[in-house]
Amino acid sequence: MTDEAQTEGLESAIDAATEAVAVQAAEIGELDGLTDAAGRPIGMDALLEVPVRVTVRIGRASLSLGELVKLGPGSLVPLDREAHEPADVLVNGKVIAKGEIVTIDNTYGVRITAVEKDA
Repeated sequence: MTDEAQTEGLESAIDAATEAVAVQAAEIGELDGLTDAAGRPIGMDALLEVPVRVTVRIGRASLSLGELVKLGPGSLVPLDREAHEPADVLVNGKVIAKGEIVTIDNTYGVRITAVEKDA
């Protein structure tokens, strides 16, 4: 596959993921009958302001306790994924999406490439 075809495929996957998130948010709508502690109705807009912790997992490793205590500066820990495999995006420990690790100025980021259907 050429770099151009790969880029087009990635852009298509990103567009599909973006559309899926928009559709899911639209389907939720208002939360009829739910109220806050003061008895005011809770709408979707209020819930969209709730902060959630998002974790990005690039891989895992299993080490023995002996290997763990030997770790120090310069140690390498091989992960269970290959470099080209997507990272997991988790909320509350549940995988909600897949993505690729990118750099944004001097920080890391994740570009969402797929949204899990059951998320």
